Amino acid sequence: MNIETRKLLLIIAGLLAVTLGTIGVFIPLLPTTPFLLIASYCFVRSSKKMHNWLMNHRLFGKYLQHYIKYRAVTKLTKIISILVLWITIIISFIIIDNIYARIVLVIVLIGVTTHLGMLKIMEKERCT
Repeated sequence: MNIETRKLLLIIAGLLAVTLGTIGVFIPLLPTTPFLLIASYCFVRSSKKMHNWLMNHRLFGKYLQHYIKYRAVTKLTKIISILVLWITIIISFIIIDNIYARIVLVIVLIGVTTHLGMLKIMEKERCT
């Protein structure tokens, strides 16, 4: 595979990851952070312009920078993420009447809550 084809495939994969990450903001079963990290990985290897766009994005830029550099999020981000996760999972648990789906929901709930809980809280000075 030539370099140009590889770069094009990485850009497409990065855009797909950004799309899935964006959807993940609204659907807790689809994690946002891993997809944004995948997008960053793809863009850094394919397009400086796309990587700069992602890292300076109005919604995702600071979040990604803080996550990559400090492995931390703001206290508000952590609280909102956990709250939205729990509300959505509880609603899904009530609506879904399949024991296997409910087990998956509980596993996701425990895993994501644990991950979010382990993230450091961003200090005020770093948030600017």
